[in-house]
Amino acid sequence: MTDRWPRYDVLTHRARTTPERTALIDADSGERWRYRALDGAVDSLAASLDDLGVSLGTRVGILLSTGPTYVRLLHAIWRLGGVAVPLNVQKTDAQLAAQAQRAAVDLLVCSGETAASATELGVDPAVSIDDAADVETATGVAPLPDAAAETLVPIARDVDSLALLLFTSGTTGQPKGVRLTRENLLASAEASAYRLGVKPGDRWLCCLPMYHMGGLAPAVRTALYGTTLVVQREFDASETAAVIDEYEISGVSLVPTMVKRMLDAGWTPPKNLDTVLLGGAPASESLLERALDREVPVYATYGTTETASQIATASPQQTADCPGTVGQPLVTTTIRILDGDEPADVGETGEIVVSGPTVTPGYLDEDRTTEAVDDYGFHTGDVGYRDADGRLWIVGRLDDRIVSGGENVDPEVVAGAIREHPAVDEVAVVGLPDEEWGERVAALVVGAVDTDEIREHCRERLAEFEVPKTVVVTDRIPRTPSGTVDREAVRERLRGAD
Repeated sequence: MTDRWPRYDVLTHRARTTPERTALIDADSGERWRYRALDGAVDSLAASLDDLGVSLGTRVGILLSTGPTYVRLLHAIWRLGGVAVPLNVQKTDAQLAAQAQRAAVDLLVCSGETAASATELGVDPAVSIDDAADVETATGVAPLPDAAAETLVPIARDVDSLALLLFTSGTTGQPKGVRLTRENLLASAEASAYRLGVKPGDRWLCCLPMYHMGGLAPAVRTALYGTTLVVQREFDASETAAVIDEYEISGVSLVPTMVKRMLDAGWTPPKNLDTVLLGGAPASESLLERALDREVPVYATYGTTETASQIATASPQQTADCPGTVGQPLVTTTIRILDGDEPADVGETGEIVVSGPTVTPGYLDEDRTTEAVDDYGFHTGDVGYRDADGRLWIVGRLDDRIVSGGENVDPEVVAGAIREHPAVDEVAVVGLPDEEWGERVAALVVGAVDTDEIREHCRERLAEFEVPKTVVVTDRIPRTPSGTVDREAVRERLRGAD
């Protein structure tokens, strides 16, 4: 045990420290909880989980949509020393069942909305956090038991104890189960505070799915800081803009598609908004320019589930001066760029390797851990470079690299060139099998353009082997709920054009 981090769950300590501060606001209903009240609500929920046998190391699956209940459940699980296992409600029942089995979930908590799916996951017991009788009648899923919270004692935990099992988006293959410790989560919150800054009256809006790291991290961070978390059940360009105004939001995490939709709807940020953490996918220079012209305080960021969120983050000034960079690494994070087994020189591309206290101890599957972690640290699989000032630039992914006619093509380089076309809104570039070339470059484009126009535009900026041989113009790019391009869905759409 170390004295560096809170001995018990972070909410226990926060409620003792600043009980009268506002902890949580439901943006959809307006309901509010101060830290003392939230602590009491979490105690009641934890007592019910305790009755079901949740204790140190118990793995609790969460099959809920984003909302204040999700926040309370996370803190209740951690109060008992349990391990939270968020499950993506957008997945099919078969996919969820496979993930629950891989994560060895001991107990599943669902809602009336998700109870029917819960019965298909093969987890016993499965309970509903909603106590409506019709839920049990319709699905057979019983409500959480009532229990007295007076005798509940928070469980002390080592900093390296497991706190979270989170599955990656799985846009290029089977999602990986990532193990994250208490230290990973708290160190990430600390490093983020050093980069972004924290004020006592800050209010952070969560409108991302809480079964992804970008949506879950604010629940830890606001509790550690003693600031306010405002939860919106789902993003909507107009409604999210209204929430930012009404609740005087100071910070929010968004993906590029969200920012674009808000700008398209005519949004201009209010003066109280000082941080828009923009990540999850590359943002085009044109989008960044539009956002900065509207005085959106963009902090372009790069992170992964395996690093409990942020790795590097650029300030709005850096984002304006060097569009495309994600800035320097956070203070506790070390980044290396490796060309094979050797460190790459300044300006040379290679795989991004990360080490530090935010980095996962590994995956659920030991083989994947062995592949990804070595003496250098965690191999992200992302390709990038650092400039002379230490700023990080992301080029693409190793497993996305296209080999066409023996030439290596980085999809993000091609996508970046296409984004320079003024009529292009979005683009995704992938490789498709090709009998003559092995692979061919293919692009899915959103914008008022035609395919010949895109190819000609690329010929002026790229080598001939980088010019897409397949181009499809569409109305949207398939994405996961966290905003990442769904590359398999993009390939299917492009294959259908052949």
